[in-house]
Amino acid sequence: MFGNWLKTAILMAGIVALFGVVGAAFGGANGMLLALALGGAMNIFAYWFSDAMVLRMYNAREVDGASAPQFYGVVRELAERAGLPMPRVYLIDEAQPNAFATGRNPEHAAVAATTGILQLLTARELRGVMAHELTHVKHRDILISTVAATVAGAISAIAQFGFLFGGRGDGERPNPVVGLIVMILAPIAAMLVQMAISRAREFEADRGGAQICGDPNALADALAKMERYAKGLPLAAAEAHPATAQMMIINPLSGGGIQNLFSTHPATEERIARLRAMA
Repeated sequence: MFGNWLKTAILMAGIVALFGVVGAAFGGANGMLLALALGGAMNIFAYWFSDAMVLRMYNAREVDGASAPQFYGVVRELAERAGLPMPRVYLIDEAQPNAFATGRNPEHAAVAATTGILQLLTARELRGVMAHELTHVKHRDILISTVAATVAGAISAIAQFGFLFGGRGDGERPNPVVGLIVMILAPIAAMLVQMAISRAREFEADRGGAQICGDPNALADALAKMERYAKGLPLAAAEAHPATAQMMIINPLSGGGIQNLFSTHPATEERIARLRAMA
């Protein structure tokens, strides 16, 4: 638990520093101070409200035992097995099979899955996927991923805004070459932070999920199916907000673009191989 709090603190400090670098590049000392204040405010906002923001981005709707009895029942059973409070449960009306967990701690957690995943997977495979997501909750790393997803997009936006409209505090416009470099490198830096956080997280969630559901092959089979189908079914919200892609159990991006050069997900084949070895 302490390790994840430390990671969160380092991530938030890095985000504020990155905001400051971008602000200084486009606005000098005044720009740096403004960007540092913005970065701090963004961290506070992300801590309390990023889960609701991400769920809104995906038009997720909350369900219960009456509106989605099978899905809700699976989550409830696995949460009990994991010794976790019952999270809020959401469905996303999208064909691409995918799922994620969000929230600042296990007491304020939510799990979400697309309607496509319910149609594609067997009940056994669905248990494997939701056990993976509940492991993210149990490991208390959902805050890290949600904050990273919320803020990475803001870093890219402030870099682009600064390049177009920025002026240094001394009245001079920033060097356009420097501005272009910062505009390109700032989002890449945010992606690198997400990569470092996300790839190790996914392997740990696979291992923990297999232990919770008691069937490593169930999650392995689910990952194999989802990988095949996800590539041909775009997820509009993920394409519009690529910084949230690292929250998903499978990379939701359709291919092409710089996001996929810096994938936040380990190779699905390696994840499956590790799960098969566990079984």
